[in-house]
Amino acid sequence: MFVELMPVLAGRTVMITVARVDERTLRVHVIPTKTCDTENSALTTPLSYTGTPEELDQELGQQLAGYVEAHQQLGSTLAQAKAEMEAAAKAAQEEARRKTTERSKKATENKPEKAGPALQPATPQLAASMSLFPASQASVQNSGGGGGGDAGC
Repeated sequence: MFVELMPVLAGRTVMITVARVDERTLRVHVIPTKTCDTENSALTTPLSYTGTPEELDQELGQQLAGYVEAHQQLGSTLAQAKAEMEAAAKAAQEEARRKTTERSKKATENKPEKAGPALQPATPQLAASMSLFPASQASVQNSGGGGGGDAGC
């Protein structure tokens, strides 16, 4: 039984409790403890086995061997998944930096360069110099004669 537990005991403490259920039955709990607060709780899933003392003597070693193997595979899988997630996050950050750099380069390239002095907008003609009438009638209207316009306003 303890030979089978050695791989788990290499990296953590394992608590074993034995309780009497009735006159012929025992229950054994094998409970691995967390190695740190951030460790996945799946690695601390306990094994419970109930049986007669004879059944426990015969089968508990095999059950522990299977439990330890599953425990090791789970630890390996979790470590691999964590490494893959970290690599994916790093790649996403690098991609975001690359896109930001490309955008800033395009923005710099698209700015027009100043080739010379800026063109000034043409000044509009004053309203007094503009007329709907030919020049001879415009002078009559501006002088106040000719047909009651808005001279008194």
